[in-house]
Amino acid sequence: MSMNEFGIAPGTAVGFGIYAEQPIVAQNESHTDFGPQPFVVDIAKATLHNDTFRTALWTGPHLQLTVMSVNPGESLGLEVHPHVDQFLRLESGVGLCQIGDSKDNLYFEQPVYDDDAVFVPAGHWHNITNTGSTPMKLYTIYAPPNHPKGTVHATKQVAELEEGHH
Repeated sequence: MSMNEFGIAPGTAVGFGIYAEQPIVAQNESHTDFGPQPFVVDIAKATLHNDTFRTALWTGPHLQLTVMSVNPGESLGLEVHPHVDQFLRLESGVGLCQIGDSKDNLYFEQPVYDDDAVFVPAGHWHNITNTGSTPMKLYTIYAPPNHPKGTVHATKQVAELEEGHH
């Protein structure tokens, strides 16, 4: 059975809807964000099949799920979310996680590997750099949401242009 990049087979019941073979297109935009409807997904497959720097897969009023692919030598980008807690999980790859109370005081530094989870409290500066030789695949949960519903950033450069540096 064929599956889309999120590990969902065409015609599969997703929440209260049916996932179509093609993304929903409205006003010349392709939508991959399934929120805020109930949704079930194989998150490992969705993460591993994602080739964009960032795609919002589900956005609700209080929570957001994005899948990410970070190229070797690139990073998420040093940033802070004053009112957003963040959970990140690496499905594949290796990186260096840095967290601190200011951009000049990243006092927490630890290597991260496949299956590691990272918790970033609101108001803490943080970054994860891909130190491996293959794309680092991860997903992140923001509470509350941090990106506009339906966000798709093909590359880190696109993300920086659209959202600026944090």
